Amino acid sequence: MKRRSIISACAALGAGTGIFTASDAVRAQPAGKVWRIGFLSNGSGPDETTATLRAQLAALGYQEGRNLVIEFRWGAGREARLQELASELVRIKVELIIIRGQQAAAAAKRATDSIPIVMSLVADPVGTGIVASLARPGGNITGVSIMATDLAGKRVQLLREMLPKLVRVAVLVLKGGPATPQFLEQLQGAARQTGITLAVQQVNEAEALTGAFAAWRLERSQALIVQASPFTADHRKQIIELAVHDRLPTIFENRGPVDVGGLMSYGANGIELQRRVASQVDKIFKGTKPADLPVEQPTQFEMVINLKTATALGLTVPHTIRLQATEMIE
Repeated sequence: MKRRSIISACAALGAGTGIFTASDAVRAQPAGKVWRIGFLSNGSGPDETTATLRAQLAALGYQEGRNLVIEFRWGAGREARLQELASELVRIKVELIIIRGQQAAAAAKRATDSIPIVMSLVADPVGTGIVASLARPGGNITGVSIMATDLAGKRVQLLREMLPKLVRVAVLVLKGGPATPQFLEQLQGAARQTGITLAVQQVNEAEALTGAFAAWRLERSQALIVQASPFTADHRKQIIELAVHDRLPTIFENRGPVDVGGLMSYGANGIELQRRVASQVDKIFKGTKPADLPVEQPTQFEMVINLKTATALGLTVPHTIRLQATEMIE
């Protein structure tokens, strides 16, 4: 697919980001030292953000096969399995654990209070008890919060701009997800302010998706908001196919689903997030304690629109939406 990028990846990785060249960073590492990182994820396997993180670590001088080993562990959304994998990483004595997702963060926190933990893609680390506060996380955990719950209102606003007559919105969330209550609370507040009625379906099994869409058809829902979770990531193609079939415009928290047919996304810039995660890993390896590193929040946001999907749904993307987009997939 052709893409017209408004804000290029080069800008995100350019001057002022704090990324050193690989040659400079390698010289800064202790001679002969091989770092061993554990990587624990809620998901089922690598995605585009995993590749970005590895590239960012390499840019800081941590190159796999040379001075870095990454032990990848995938929990596939199963809480008990995540706990087993977290304990395994502790047993093999990794020097740091990068975690991805709320459930992985909780599992790693239960597994160790001494090995440094750097969070990635965690929606609400304070509200879910992972850290005491963003400014002073305390203990052995720091990282990056993606502000997923705080951005719910913006996504409602964007749907209303896309569909001025919008009054009923379907919402797909992870049943039993640790960040789901906060996500729904923020979304319900935004819906009340705009006079929109939400039709929430909590799902954690693929077989339940067809039933959820059947319920939304009966309720005459006009658009769909999808919470980011390991489940929705693993089943995004099925979700998108069902939504297109029912002519439901979708909005996601990250761009991945839009690349494969979702209508639009609004959320933190993935390249910036992984740069920050890699930077915190580097600081810890150079002697900074996690307790002294505030949990960072994104400063760059991206809005991606799939124009091909808009055409398939019979939608004309308003000029106001086009002006806000950082990328439009053609």
